[in-house]
Amino acid sequence: MSVIVSDRRTLIVGLGKTGLSCVRYLSGQGREIAVADSRLQPPGLDELKAGWPDVPIYLGEFDEELFAGFNELIVSPGISIAEPAIAGAAARGARIRGDIDLFADAADAPIIAITGSNGKTTVTTLVGEMARAAGRNVQVGGNIGTPALDLLDQGADLYVLELSSFQLETTEELGALAATVLNVSDDHMDRYPDKMAYFQAKQRIYRGCKNAIVNLDDALSTPMARDTLRFLCFGFNRVNPETFSTRDDDQGTWITWGLDNLLLASELQLMGRHNISNVMAALALGHAAGLAMEPMLEVARSFRGLPHRCEFVRNLNGVDYINDSK
Repeated sequence: MSVIVSDRRTLIVGLGKTGLSCVRYLSGQGREIAVADSRLQPPGLDELKAGWPDVPIYLGEFDEELFAGFNELIVSPGISIAEPAIAGAAARGARIRGDIDLFADAADAPIIAITGSNGKTTVTTLVGEMARAAGRNVQVGGNIGTPALDLLDQGADLYVLELSSFQLETTEELGALAATVLNVSDDHMDRYPDKMAYFQAKQRIYRGCKNAIVNLDDALSTPMARDTLRFLCFGFNRVNPETFSTRDDDQGTWITWGLDNLLLASELQLMGRHNISNVMAALALGHAAGLAMEPMLEVARSFRGLPHRCEFVRNLNGVDYINDSK
């Protein structure tokens, strides 16, 4: 990883896990940084003061004049870039970025990137397990678990990232080896003016990617820009080349790759049609990254899912009880 020496003044907007990861990373790069948070007692404040006592901290209502004094803002995903102080800084020429944009510049191993309104945590976790089973030194994080920048010090030959629309709207170009928008539904409408703006934020995951993984059952999964090198697809009842799909016969429902049967849906521990789609997406992402098929299928068969996500609890008097309290 190269050390960046710059006279650029950078304001990290928002503390918490992501903000602290940005402090750790940028201070290690020798950058002049400061931190602003609209909360008077943001999470991570004590750790910031103890670890970086010389970093200026600005708490309380955002000050447009203060923000105007910085030529780069690293905005945490929980904060809207439409905030007047941020928008004003951008209008004056400040560069608005996020932690994923910093990560993309620094990562020295391929990236698998996953977003979507539903299923992204399951698919991200599943792909990570598939990569481990295939013998890869993989690090998993982003919107789940470890902040992306903290993964850089752990060493990896593959990164698997779950990304939210908020993270993507401050990412200029990710350059992923494989990327997908699993699906798009009306979500976060308190943050976006309409569904199209939300969709456009999700679409940024495809910028510079080499393999776009497209859900044929959701038209909003397809990249608007067609500059990727390769398209792989997944969807139900679409037995085509370069497609992970399903096919029914007297044995049941098969998950397929092209014309080849891979495994029966009844072999999965995961429950529900949506989880068949999640498995197909994970297989497509892993295949695009060069993972061997057999280890991926072994993980697909054994993966029991995540807590509180369509988690089977028990059967009582012929009724299945499912915990989907996420």
